[in-house]
Amino acid sequence: MTTKFIHRLDTNPKPLVADGAIGTVFHDRGISFETCFDNLNVEQPALVAEILSEYIHAGAEMIKTNTFGANRVKLVKHGLDKQVAKINRAGVELARRVVDASFKDVLIAGDVGPLGVPLAPFGRLQAEEARAIYREQIEALLLEGVDLLLLETMVDLKIVAEAVAAARELDPNMPILASMTFSRDKRTTLGDTPVDVANFLTDLGCEVIGVNCSGGPVQLLNILKIMRHAQPDARISVMPNAGFPEQVGGRIMYPAVASYFTDFGLAFWQAGARVIGGCCGTTPDHIRAFREAIDENDLETVLHDVQLESYVPMEMYTEPPEQTRIQKKLSEGKFVSAVEMDPPRGFSTHKLMAGASLLADAGADCIDVADSPMARMRMSPWGVCQMIQKELGVDATLHFPTRGRNLLRVQGDLLAAHALGIRNVFVVMGDPTAIGDYPDAMDDYDLVPTGLIKLIKSGLNAGVDHSGTKIGTPTSFFVGAALDLTPSNVEREIKLVRKKIVAGADFFLSQPVFCPDSARRFLERYEKEYGKFETPILAGLLPLASDRHAKFLHNEVPGISIPDKIHDRLRQAGDNGAKVGVKIAEELVGEIRGFAQGIYIMPQFNRFDLVAEIIAEIQA
Repeated sequence: MTTKFIHRLDTNPKPLVADGAIGTVFHDRGISFETCFDNLNVEQPALVAEILSEYIHAGAEMIKTNTFGANRVKLVKHGLDKQVAKINRAGVELARRVVDASFKDVLIAGDVGPLGVPLAPFGRLQAEEARAIYREQIEALLLEGVDLLLLETMVDLKIVAEAVAAARELDPNMPILASMTFSRDKRTTLGDTPVDVANFLTDLGCEVIGVNCSGGPVQLLNILKIMRHAQPDARISVMPNAGFPEQVGGRIMYPAVASYFTDFGLAFWQAGARVIGGCCGTTPDHIRAFREAIDENDLETVLHDVQLESYVPMEMYTEPPEQTRIQKKLSEGKFVSAVEMDPPRGFSTHKLMAGASLLADAGADCIDVADSPMARMRMSPWGVCQMIQKELGVDATLHFPTRGRNLLRVQGDLLAAHALGIRNVFVVMGDPTAIGDYPDAMDDYDLVPTGLIKLIKSGLNAGVDHSGTKIGTPTSFFVGAALDLTPSNVEREIKLVRKKIVAGADFFLSQPVFCPDSARRFLERYEKEYGKFETPILAGLLPLASDRHAKFLHNEVPGISIPDKIHDRLRQAGDNGAKVGVKIAEELVGEIRGFAQGIYIMPQFNRFDLVAEIIAEIQA
């Protein structure tokens, strides 16, 4: 049996234009997010009718009932779980009255959203319970006479299967449009790809399959193309958000303006969409943009004459890989500042976060968190990195030593770090346990830093582990490596650095530089052998506190050589050694700018205030 909805899709060459967001418009008109939007069908029917009417006047040929969250599970939060039938039937009745008053042939989609609770085995809700909950809502929608059922913003394919089963039990001929939502990595929250979704929904027998919500038009155009390639004969729906949401002044805002949607109406059409509408952040103006783009063109023009490059740059169709802030600044040629911090010995992070906050306020681009420096027991740096990024909004770099980790732990730890939102990783061998608190602790390793860099860049970032097994979505690590710009054995260091570059190192953090001329000569020597040093360098900067401090570093710390003229200045400074040390550091930055893309500051004695002075001077 061919329904009105399916007949419209199969006989009209142009895609059907659906409406946009309802909740967004409610909120724009002063309705709090704490309000039960679905119950406005009963409490403020005139407002609901007004919004639906505006969408019809904007050109929508299909409107949704205001019943997205009108299921027992979501309504119970408002004490309305006994009102499921009343709210849903009121939603359809309102939509029908608006359509009749418009004197237009507009379809009504009974809107059914997710339950908001996970299905077993990820939650306590059993499949038969989910089916019963959906049956209750869908039955009320069908009793009032909808033209189709819209299952939208779904995240779990098994839940979709229960909703479809409930609908088929009630009315086997009712057409179903099932639409999933995806995260930024083009997967559902349970890890299903667009191909998985397209195949599953098609096998389920849904008359129309689709994608909605997720991100803006660019992301959904990508997903639409993937789904269409997987199921070329399927009818596909696409309903994007008005871009990714942003929080501005306590309000959720969507950046994509209505005019931006005009071009994508044609892009979606050309990519094969049969239903085009909007989701979160869209308004009648966005739908009007779709409507005008489709009305002003015909199938022949769209399929043959319209070049998408004239509407949207082709490079936008492939989303760029996720970039960290420091990665972006380096790619733009900006001078960056990173600061090293040690995790606390205990579990209290108050002092560390206070110092990190000072550095962030001063303008530091990144906080580097060491891992058991000097082989001394400290808190794991993962948690510190996550706290810094979440609470301070500044990039963090995780120091990741290979020493003490076998292949299993290396990969497992990296995946855990990625799951916590950590993307900047500094790969280093690590200090030997013999010099630390536990000299008898295991010191084995399966990979040297060069091997780990290669594993990350050619393996995890490509979506496979060391054995070649797929890990699902590829990671997006930005990988740093160690560099000594003033080594005692120049030839050996150059060969080692070259291996790290070939392995895929994205940037280098160097040992402290006190002799910029020596660093320049090292890079010139490298260029004679291998060509220009292209990989960004953050040159090490260690603010000195006194002449005694400088002598200790010069005589007892391998790899650090401090010129006599610096010793002389510090000796003459006396008690003002710290201030002179800051001045020396600022002068070094001026010389470092000639060959490095940033500085990597290593505070001594937790003098973050002195580091903040240096960063402020750099900013100025």
